[in-house]
Amino acid sequence: MNKFPNIVAFIFARGGSKGLPGKNIRPFNGKPLIAWAIQHAKLVERVNRVIVSTDCQNIADIAVEHGAEAPFLRPKELATDLAPEWLSWRHALEFVREESGAYPDVMVTVPVTAPLRLPEDINKCIDVYLEGKCDMVITVSDAKKNPYFNMVTQSSNGLVDLVIPTKYGISRRQDAPAIFDITTVAYVADPHFVMTRDHVFSGKVKAVKIPAQRAIDIDTKIDFDFALFLSGNGVNIEGS
Repeated sequence: MNKFPNIVAFIFARGGSKGLPGKNIRPFNGKPLIAWAIQHAKLVERVNRVIVSTDCQNIADIAVEHGAEAPFLRPKELATDLAPEWLSWRHALEFVREESGAYPDVMVTVPVTAPLRLPEDINKCIDVYLEGKCDMVITVSDAKKNPYFNMVTQSSNGLVDLVIPTKYGISRRQDAPAIFDITTVAYVADPHFVMTRDHVFSGKVKAVKIPAQRAIDIDTKIDFDFALFLSGNGVNIEGS
């Protein structure tokens, strides 16, 4: 890895959202939701470019107004409910390669749906990635449920059992193995890994733990309202 790697941040924001229509440009504390992702990415000094991938011209125009690049529109077939975002990652990387002659050294993905993150969270992910020995860094937070303790599955006869049964059972949550939820705060990846593999866990993955209050993932109106509540009760979203 070069001492000063070329780090490019990408923000993926398609126009369609069934859980919360217009989510990516919905006003959130005085700015479109996507503007917070752009701001957080631009506050990471090591990031050389912030590129938005979208199929919607309106989202592209708003992204540019708030300081990002939107140099292409994503093909419609990569913006459906069924299209894996991984393919959009590849599409964006191919754009950079065709434009500049090479993939970036490091790909950072900054999801729109986590407006309570801080730039320091992205920086920490980059730090862990640059330490080496992994293909990707994801973010996690403590899980609310634990499959060794209080998550069950139901059989065809109606009986339930732990998702991961243990020989003697676990009577206290503290005794269960630590479990984490994947969050959408940030992803940092080797572009060549993204281009040659099919999903996150097909390689070596490390994780950065994010406090739950900064890791909320907006998918529904309830999530959106809860994020607004948190931002009005001491969670810093400015990132400055």
